Amino acid sequence: MSFPPRRARDLPIVRRSSVPPLAGLVASLVLLGACAIEDRSPNRPSRTGPVAPERINANDAIAAGTQADADTLLVDVQSLDSTIRVDLRYRDAGNFTGAPLPGYDGNRAYLHREAAAALARVQAHLREQGLGLLVYDAYRPVRATLAMVAWADSIGRADLITDGYIADRSRHNLGVAIDCTLIDLATGTPLDMGTPFDTFDSTAHTANARSTVAEHRLRFVTVMAREGFVNYDREWWHFSYAVSPVLRFDVPVR
Repeated sequence: MSFPPRRARDLPIVRRSSVPPLAGLVASLVLLGACAIEDRSPNRPSRTGPVAPERINANDAIAAGTQADADTLLVDVQSLDSTIRVDLRYRDAGNFTGAPLPGYDGNRAYLHREAAAALARVQAHLREQGLGLLVYDAYRPVRATLAMVAWADSIGRADLITDGYIADRSRHNLGVAIDCTLIDLATGTPLDMGTPFDTFDSTAHTANARSTVAEHRLRFVTVMAREGFVNYDREWWHFSYAVSPVLRFDVPVR
C-alpha cells in the first residue's frame, strides 16, 4: 500500500470438544457484541447461510475508496504502537489457500484510523499485564477477498462461504476488521487459544473451549470489547469495529 513514509497447509482437523461452564461467559460476551453490531449495522450474508458479523450486508452500497482516501483513512497500527507485532499470513504461501494472496506486497497492518486508535488502547491495557497483540490480518484488499472465494469454489468448498468462514463481502476490505491473538510481550510467544488461526471447524468458535484455553479466549474478548471491538463467534481471532461512514478499498498493502 503506497501510503506516505509511514505456507501451504491442509485445512486443520481439530477434535471437537464440548462447551465448558466457563465458556458460557465467553458466549455471553460474544452474544452481547453481536447484538451491538446488528443494532448499528445489520448484516445478512450475500449467499444463503447464517448471519455473520464478518460479512457486509448485501444490501449496503459501499463506495470504493481511492488511493487518496486510503492515505487519509487507513493507518499503520505500528505507527501508533510499535510493540504491536505483525505477521500477515496472506502475504506468502503459509495460509489455507497454499499461495500468496494478491494485494499483499508488504507486512504492514492497516486499519481505519478510529479502529487503529482503539487497537493501540487495547495494546496499552495488555502491556500492563505483560501481554500484547500479534496481528495476522487487518485491512484486506478486495482482490484478496475475491481470491479466497475463488479458491473455495475451485476446490468445491462453497460451504466455507455459506457457513461463514470465508466472507465474500468482508469487513476487512473496509479496514474495520482485524484477525489477531494474544502473546507474551517479552517473548512473543502466542497464548494457547486451542486452535491455529484460520481453523474452519467448530473448535474455533469462541465459546467452544475449556480450561486454560477458555480463560485465554475470555481474557481476549474482554480486553478487545473494552475498546469497542466485537468478536465474531465462529472465529476466536476475528474482531470488528464499528465506524461510519466506511469505504471499500482495493489498494495493495505495501
